[in-house]
This record gives sequence, C-alpha cells and structure tokens, in this order.
Amino acid sequence: MMNKKSLFINGEWVEATEYVTLTSPYSGEAIAQIPAATKEEVDAAIEAAYQARDKMRSLPAHARAAILEKLASLMEARAEEAARIIALEAAKPITTAKGEVARTIQTYKFAAEEAKRIHGETLPLDAAPGGENRVAYTVREPLGVIGAITPFNFPMNLVAHKVGPAIASGNTVVLKPAAQTPLSAYFLAELLQEAGLPAGALNVVTGSGRVVGDLIVTDERVQMVTFTGSPGVGIGIRNKAGLKRVTLELGSNAAVIIDKGVDISKIIARCVQGAFAFQGQVCISLQRVYVHEDLYEEFAKAFMGATNRLVVGDPLDPKTDVSALISPADVDRTLAWIEEAKQRGARVITGGKAEGHALLPTVLLEADPALKVSCQEVFAPIVLINKIASVEEGIALVNDSRYGLQAGIYTENIHTALMAAEKLHVGGVMINDIPTFRVDHMPYGGVKESGTGREGLKYAVEEMTEMKLVVFNRN
Repeated sequence: MMNKKSLFINGEWVEATEYVTLTSPYSGEAIAQIPAATKEEVDAAIEAAYQARDKMRSLPAHARAAILEKLASLMEARAEEAARIIALEAAKPITTAKGEVARTIQTYKFAAEEAKRIHGETLPLDAAPGGENRVAYTVREPLGVIGAITPFNFPMNLVAHKVGPAIASGNTVVLKPAAQTPLSAYFLAELLQEAGLPAGALNVVTGSGRVVGDLIVTDERVQMVTFTGSPGVGIGIRNKAGLKRVTLELGSNAAVIIDKGVDISKIIARCVQGAFAFQGQVCISLQRVYVHEDLYEEFAKAFMGATNRLVVGDPLDPKTDVSALISPADVDRTLAWIEEAKQRGARVITGGKAEGHALLPTVLLEADPALKVSCQEVFAPIVLINKIASVEEGIALVNDSRYGLQAGIYTENIHTALMAAEKLHVGGVMINDIPTFRVDHMPYGGVKESGTGREGLKYAVEEMTEMKLVVFNRN
C-alpha cells in the first residue's frame, strides 16, 4: 500500500481533506499520497503556531539549544534514511544526497550554538547632552510566527536554514515545503517531535502556493516570511507581505572568471562539479565561465573531457553523478533554450539532448549574452564557456545580469583578486574558487533580483529577531 502522509499541526498528525500523488522525477512511479491543505487546515496550522509563540519565547536558550542538539543527533542516527528520502523525491544522486544530509546536521548544530549567543549591547547615553545618569542596553526578542516557504533543490538543508534559526531564536514556524519534496519536511517534523519541540512550534502544511503560500504570506498572525525560490514568486511575496519582515533567497546565473596564468589542471574538476552537481539545480550552480583568451581552448577541451566522464543514471546508484531534472517540463524548457542558443550561433560541444527525464550535461561555447541560457537561470546541467581578453571584461559580463548572488574568480594576482572583490556586484565573491562554494554558517544572500536579507545561522537569527532598547534612569 502506498505511503500516505498527514499534515503536522500543533504537534499532531492530522488526516487531510484532500490528497495528491507524489511521483518520482526519475522513474515517474508513484511514491506517496501527500496532503493538499485547504484554507481551513492552513488556518489551523497558523493558529497553532500563534498560540505556541509565548511558550517558545519563554523557553530558555539552553532548552532551545538542547532540542536542536537532539535533532542533529537523531538525524545523524538516521542519515542513510534521510539521504534515501532526498534521492527518491528529488532525484538527487544518493552520494550528493548524503552530502546534503551531512550539511543539514551541521546546520542544526550551528543553530544550537547560536541559540546560546543571542545578545545585545550596552550604550553610553552620556555621549549626548541629556543622557547623563542613564544606563541603556538592547535585547533581541523573537518576532513570533515565521512563515517558511522552501524549494525542492535542498529539501533538508534549505529547510534547516529556516527552521534552525527560528527555533534557536524562540520563534514558531509554519513550513510549506516544495510540492515535489514534502517527504523531507515530514521526516523533520517526526524528528523534532521526538527531540521534544513544544506542540505548535513547527507545523508542516503541504499544498499549492496559491492556497498555502498565499495564506502564510498574507495572514496577520505571521510576523515574517522567509522564502527561497524564483524571483517572480519572491517579488509577488514581497508585494503581498505588507509590513511583515521578508527574507528572499532568489535566482542566479552564477559565473566564474578565469585569469591568465591559472593552472587549469587544478580547477577543472572543481568547475565541473560546480556546474553539474544535482543536475545544475543549485542556486549558485556554475552557469557562466569567462576564460582569458590565453587559456580558453585548453580550458574548454579539458572541461568537455571531464564532463563526458560523468555518469548519468538512477539517483539511487552510488556511481551516478547526474540524474533526472525535477520535472519533464524542465527537460522540455531546457532543450528549447539549447535550441535557441544553437539557432543564434552557440556551439554545443557535448550534451544538448535528453535521455528519459535526464538532460545530458551540456557545454556551450560562444553563447551570446542575451540568450536565455546566459541571462536567465537555467537550473539544469548547462554551462557556457566564453572567451575574454581581460578580467575587467569578465567582471563587466558577470555584472551584466539581473542577478547577483555569488561569483568566483581564479587568479594568481592579489591586485586582480582585490579589484574583482571590489567591483563584482554580488552578495559573495569567492576568490580562487567557484561561485558554488557555501558552508552553512557564512552569510549567504544576494543583490538585485537574487533577493534581500541573509541566511547563515547568526545572520538568520538577526533577521528573525527584533531589537528592543531598554533605558534605565538612575536619577
């Protein structure tokens, strides 16, 4: 019998009114029956979070940290199961999925540590006339109910980047996971219940963005919305959210610049990994490569050779590097984008076609900057390699984008590195690395249409708390 899930509301598993069938992106086979929450069910979840907010607020820091530490420990014990869930629902190759689970555990450990160091500061009020004989200090207080809307591509770790800091800072959460990857969120709810999280502090509701997402964004009881996903949806959320606090982690068409004098042999494997890990369905996946003309031919040839050695297949096979895209519609979209590129002069040197639901890793040369494969987010195993005469030209091409999440530069020249760090208009500059680098406690976020606000546990805690000033008159 097919696995049938329930909504997780107020610490209980609640049978839903309506269900939809979840299918595997790789095989198309049915995996589970997933609740499609109604307005009434979403309302119940928000109310549960709202009622639990005082209990979470009053939990001491050590107790919040202990819950998160227990969660990390439980996830460690069930890491194989967690990775299999990700591989099944997202078609993430199992080896990559295991890496995500390991990072998720780290994220919750960081969250536990941050719970214990949320603090304010004292202010010298006598620096201003009239401020004598007063003592002032600030404290950070939880906002209340956090609405978290998460994408399919990191169904455990990007959820952790929202749930972890929310719990650490004493907030409650209504979580809407992506329609394709709800099993990871229900798995988390099960573990947090076992870890001793108070009822109502986490509520998981699955369903359409139109019903679940809109209610979370517009309900007055929700104090903040944290969203990772497409710019179109993110801008819509910001427009509907009113005075709510909003953190948006949106799109990217991340690029790396390769300066003359760089040893190509040392960076090819890293660049190929950055381009094709999880089929390129990563916000900071390497999409554009700008190579100095002295190295262009050598780099393109080596990159193609390494790409051709990647194994395409079943996500549950440990040997698989690349598997199915998240939906057949994405296969059709990306094939159309590749065709557009070919029609307008780009050369496909490998890939460019699909096998089943998998798009073969694709490398394009001489792609015009105005093409969809260049200026939009491909979210697929497609990378373009273009020739530049100078790093300055590369920087101009990187910056000529609606997006600005992260960018990378490989160079042997410290002056060039510092110039790039200053002139690249992005949220993070990776020197001598690909833009795909991320560890979970660093500040992560972008500029322009890549979003607003920062994740990374310490920085997310700041987003999810309000500063209060206390002034004590000693007169």
